Amino acid sequence: MADKAPVSIVVITRNEEDNIADCLTSASWADEIVVLDDGSTDKTVDIAKKFTDKVFSRKMDIEGRHRNYAYSLAKNNWVLSLDADERISPELAEEVTNLLKGQMKDKAYTIPIRSYMGKRWIKHAGWYPAGKVRLFDKRSFKYEEAEVHPRVFIDGSCGHLTKDIVHYSYRDWHDFFVSINNQTTLEAKKWFKERRNINFIKMYRKSLSRFLKAYVQKGGYKDGLLGFTISWAGGLYQFMSYVKYKEMLASEPKKEGCSCCHGKD
Repeated sequence: MADKAPVSIVVITRNEEDNIADCLTSASWADEIVVLDDGSTDKTVDIAKKFTDKVFSRKMDIEGRHRNYAYSLAKNNWVLSLDADERISPELAEEVTNLLKGQMKDKAYTIPIRSYMGKRWIKHAGWYPAGKVRLFDKRSFKYEEAEVHPRVFIDGSCGHLTKDIVHYSYRDWHDFFVSINNQTTLEAKKWFKERRNINFIKMYRKSLSRFLKAYVQKGGYKDGLLGFTISWAGGLYQFMSYVKYKEMLASEPKKEGCSCCHGKD
């Protein structure tokens, strides 16, 4: 590909010195790379500056708001959103380049995410292809301003690409469960803010449903112990979020004379 593709690759970082070089190398086919750093204390920023002069700094507050700000920094209307532990496959680079040469009938496109646990590709349990909206016209796209799992809003139709983003999700199981612990804390905070109506029975049913859906319906059993653990963790996510949510409710200062009860089982 002699000419750079007219797309901005936008990457959000924080202490990603082990990943950022490979990530940005995979984006070298685009005519702009934008990095928004959240106060890294390692060499992330120094490494990123070797690939682009568009390196900015902003403290992460709310994920959706942070991402929307990052995309606003792009000079191109078309943006490909990438995380620092992800790589754009050569096949995807070619697919996007060819797409941009034609008539763009959609305002956004999902891209398959090929995720790894260490060196093992998580092929089942709903993890692949697990397409996510990553390529979009920023004029017609925005994230919900939520702290965890923000929804996307698209003013127009959404198409689907077939080539992969490669995601080196977790180095090992320790990394995986640390991530679940962090994410469930944010999820519980979201429920607390919304005063989510959920009790133990509802939580138990949803946890069990998530496990069975991933392990049986979506073929997690085909990945052996890896698939079982990934599927089980889907239910664990619900349980941990619920326990943390109940703890937040119990720790909330009671208003004098108030007889209401939040999060009642």
